[in-house]
Amino acid sequence: MSENQNAFQEVRLLLNAKELASLGPEPRQGREPLEILDEKIAHAFSKINLSPSSQQLIRSLVLLWHDHLDESHSISQNLHSADGSFLHGIMHRREPDYGNAKYWFHRVGEHPCYPALAIKAAALIDRAENGALKSQLLPGGDWDAFGFVDACEKALRRKDAKAIATLQAAQEIEFKMLLDHFLGSLG
Repeated sequence: MSENQNAFQEVRLLLNAKELASLGPEPRQGREPLEILDEKIAHAFSKINLSPSSQQLIRSLVLLWHDHLDESHSISQNLHSADGSFLHGIMHRREPDYGNAKYWFHRVGEHPCYPALAIKAAALIDRAENGALKSQLLPGGDWDAFGFVDACEKALRRKDAKAIATLQAAQEIEFKMLLDHFLGSLG
């Protein structure tokens, strides 16, 4: 593995967690303390040449994944790009402020991650055997960020454990694909 690949892998390891992130604002048990997470982020960034904007995107993503919603929001609200709007939308989806999440996903437009996200989410949902969820998230086979917001709201309101678990796994895919997208421009 090249030195650059090792550095990328170290950044990807920042998304490691013992359990999946909640669809809502609840922090996981054993949430990584912000100070330790900041040290890990700084260490990973020291091994790779990232622009300041890429560092901010990745930092916001990692903080959001590790349930530091307010800290992530402080960053994403100042990232005036489709990528920043995507992170801002996820944060509000988890908050939950579903209308605000949709506002930010509207600002995302057709994100470059959506086609691959649709493929991976379709495979996940097929394994979960949830046709209704598939039609909501993937109408016509395309990723629907607004449908994902609605599905999260519905599953949480109904306390539908099976749908919540599938959506949490889809959310993990979303985070990992975004991180790879942020790193993709480098390598």
